[in-house]
Amino acid sequence: MKKVWWIVVIAVVVVIAGYVFSAYNGLVTKRESVDGQWAQVGTQYQRRFDLIPNLVESVKGAMAQEQKVFDDLAQARTRYAGVSSVNDKAEAATQVEGALGRLLVIMENYPQLKSIETVQTLMAQLEGTENRVSVERKRFNDEVRDYNVMTKRFPTSIVAGLFGFDDRKYFEAAAGTENAPQVNF
Repeated sequence: MKKVWWIVVIAVVVVIAGYVFSAYNGLVTKRESVDGQWAQVGTQYQRRFDLIPNLVESVKGAMAQEQKVFDDLAQARTRYAGVSSVNDKAEAATQVEGALGRLLVIMENYPQLKSIETVQTLMAQLEGTENRVSVERKRFNDEVRDYNVMTKRFPTSIVAGLFGFDDRKYFEAAAGTENAPQVNF
């Protein structure tokens, strides 16, 4: 009878240890998926930031009076390069988007810019990049959602709490970005 009792206890311990091992590995995998997806977002941001100076230089000659927009873009790009956390990078990227939106509105109001082939090419590349950024941010938020759900579901939430798997923040647009930028001449 004692031997059966010990076998049952050992079996229960093995099952619990197996679950903890499996849950921990699952959480690590999901956390790495979130980090990997953020790297994809960062790659698209970098592509965008590499295109912006070319676009700005192409447009600058024709629009010297719009220097503030160019300065805002340069400052926002510099801020993005100087931060390291996901949340700070997301905030800095939102500032770039705001300045870029103002530049695009200005370009819409200068029809002669639309006829410059370099500007057309850069705008097409930038539009494609913006679409890629949007897709990658959605994928990032999907990964964050899956990870956060996993850390909150019982009994995995116990393992997550024991090993410090905290919630991740979603990429969210900054307040006011739902409004189109306005440019006054």
